[in-house]
Amino acid sequence: MGARLRLAGKVAVITGGSSGIGLAIAREFTAEGANVAIFGRSEEALVKASAQLPEALTVQGDVTSSADLERLFQETVGRFEKVDIVVANAGIATFLPIEKVDEAIFDNMVNVNFKGTFFTVQKALPHLSKGSSIILVSSNAHAMGVPTASIYCGTKAAVRSLARTLSAELIPRGIRVNCISPGPTETPIFGKMGMSEAQLIATREHMKKQVPLKRMAAPREMATVAVFLASNDSSFIVGEDILADGGWVAI
Repeated sequence: MGARLRLAGKVAVITGGSSGIGLAIAREFTAEGANVAIFGRSEEALVKASAQLPEALTVQGDVTSSADLERLFQETVGRFEKVDIVVANAGIATFLPIEKVDEAIFDNMVNVNFKGTFFTVQKALPHLSKGSSIILVSSNAHAMGVPTASIYCGTKAAVRSLARTLSAELIPRGIRVNCISPGPTETPIFGKMGMSEAQLIATREHMKKQVPLKRMAAPREMATVAVFLASNDSSFIVGEDILADGGWVAI
C-alpha cells in the first residue's frame, strides 16, 4: 500500500507562486496530491514554473488588484471546480533607512504585503467551504526590530495579526487560518532589494551568523510547513504562527 497523500483531491491557490517559497510550496502540494493554481506578476517566471509543474494552472496578475484576484479564483474554479487551500505568499522587501523612504516605496510595500494578503483572503471566501485552510506568509521579522526594515517588519506584523483576527472571524465557517513566518531563506527576493552583489553576500553572511543553525533555509523547508498547515494533520491548530527561522527568534 502506497504512502498516504495528505492533500489528495484538494485544490490550492498560491500567490507569489512562480518562484522561491511559493514555487516550493506548489511543488510540495502537487507531490501530496493537490491540484495547484499559481498566481504571479511575471509572465516569464510563470512560464518557467509551468515547465516544472505542467499540471498546475498559472494565472498572471497582481495581488494589489482586486480584479486580478477575482479572476484568479474564477479561473481556478473554472479549471478545478473548487478551492480548498489558499496560501497568501506574495510579498516584497525594500530595506532603507527611514530618511530615504518615500511615499511610493511605503505605499508599494504596504499594498503588496498587507493589502494584497487581506484581499487575497477576501476574494477567496466565496469559494471556500467548511474544512478549508488559509495560510498567510509573514516573516520572523515581525517579531524583531530590524534597522532599515521598519515598513517590511510592520507589514509582516500586520500579516501575523491577520492570522489571529481572521481566525476569530472565520472559525464559525469551519475555515482555519494560520501563519508561517520564515527566517532567512534562499529565494530570489534577496536579488530584488536593490543591493549590490557585495552587499548581498555580506547580508547573507550576517544572517547566517544570527541564525542558531548557522545557515539559511531551503525553500522546501518552508513548503513542508505549509503542507502540514494545509492538511488535516493540523486540524486542531488555528490562528497560530510557526516561526520557521532556525531558532533565530526563540534563541
